Amino acid sequence: MRAFLFPGQGAQQVGMGKALCAEFPLAREVFAAADDALGFALSHLCFEGPESQLKLTANTQPAILTMSLAALRVLEHESGLKPDVCAGHSLGEYSALVCAGALKLADAVRVTRLRGEAMQEAVPAGQGAMAAVVGAEPAVIDEVCREAAQGAVVSAANFNGGGQIVIAGNKEAVDRAIAALKSRGIKRVIPLAVSAPFHCALMEPAARRVDGALAGVEIGPLAMPVVTNVEAEPNRDAGRVRELLVRQVTAPVRWQASVEKLAQMGVTEALEIGPGTVLAGLVKRIAPAISVRPVSEPAHIRELAGA
Repeated sequence: MRAFLFPGQGAQQVGMGKALCAEFPLAREVFAAADDALGFALSHLCFEGPESQLKLTANTQPAILTMSLAALRVLEHESGLKPDVCAGHSLGEYSALVCAGALKLADAVRVTRLRGEAMQEAVPAGQGAMAAVVGAEPAVIDEVCREAAQGAVVSAANFNGGGQIVIAGNKEAVDRAIAALKSRGIKRVIPLAVSAPFHCALMEPAARRVDGALAGVEIGPLAMPVVTNVEAEPNRDAGRVRELLVRQVTAPVRWQASVEKLAQMGVTEALEIGPGTVLAGLVKRIAPAISVRPVSEPAHIRELAGA
């Protein structure tokens, strides 16, 4: 079985999609459609930057989605390859849903733009934090977070695999959790340079806004299952898509369990469609039997078209 995987926030880089658009008209069409949907030149931001603007959450989310879908449409046209199942990391779940036919490109671009704005605005700057913890068991993370909360919020936000768990919440609670983890001998605890504490209870205002935005979006039937971040289970029920995307804003990203589910389903090969190779690295640590190839540059497309 073959899976298509779509990256999330953090994979962005200035110049992404530029070479694809130079060579393939279909890629240009995708970027033009995104520009039209948003009413500004997202394409120019992707191709030329500046990086300071591209990494703003409200821009990053629709930018990565657009780049991923440009690569997807070119791949489909040039190679004819189709997935048996899709999955995406956080934001990437929207790309996966477009691939499956549940969301239209323009709707996904607009909702991810709003999602980025809402997540950024949910917590005032400087009041939230995230940290990556390497080498701690989930039960230890949960216990430390419960003790460190002290009336504030801190919890697991990403189960990325390979022993890496990301925590998020109020800055003072995250700081207490970091100190407690280090006192327990967990040496690799790395504060992350993020603009907001994603995938925790502090994102509830953002979840409500995403729910409102999705209320006006037509969700079509899924041509193949999408393994969701919230449940790490394949979903083909269009009637559940909105609920799962809303829950995703405040719930932890269960990426390790999602990849393990793909392996259980019989996936042996995957394509990482969009910028970067972050997911390939995670998959290699979680399920090394699944081979992952990147799809972000014209050379990648040509190799797969000739395969």
